[in-house]
Amino acid sequence: MPVAKYSRVLLKLSGEALGGGSYGIDPPRVVAHIAAEIEEVMELGVEVAVVVGGGNIWRGASGSAGGMDRVTADYMGMLATVLNALALQDALEDKGMPTRVQTAIEMRSIAEPYIRRRAVRHLEKGELSFCLRNGQPLFLHRYCSRAARFGNRGRSAAHGQTGG
Repeated sequence: MPVAKYSRVLLKLSGEALGGGSYGIDPPRVVAHIAAEIEEVMELGVEVAVVVGGGNIWRGASGSAGGMDRVTADYMGMLATVLNALALQDALEDKGMPTRVQTAIEMRSIAEPYIRRRAVRHLEKGELSFCLRNGQPLFLHRYCSRAARFGNRGRSAAHGQTGG
């Protein structure tokens, strides 16, 4: 069995990575494949946190360019990240892997509130933790991954065509 170089990693997935190069989410093909890859890493004993984007569903900048209020458009993008996290959570839990979706936007019936210490504790218990945005418009999720500060030693990213 291979030995992991890192004990904890932060995986940043763009929404485009979950869409398989097209608009929307591709659960049977792309999401299932990503879930299998994450499962392999976690089986090595690596703690995995995921920051996921929503550009395959909605881009705040595009809505704003079309005349929408930028803050409203960004909030819609935050909801898209939750949709993607739930799709990936479902695929991982189908494999028997414990997961937690956390977001700074309150929606307790589908996600926990993001609290850094809670996220770290979930990782220590062997649960994959999705950490979604910081609840602030005009703040891209790729910057959230830099700010998450899980004490991770490794970082990986999967981007689509738009560099999400």
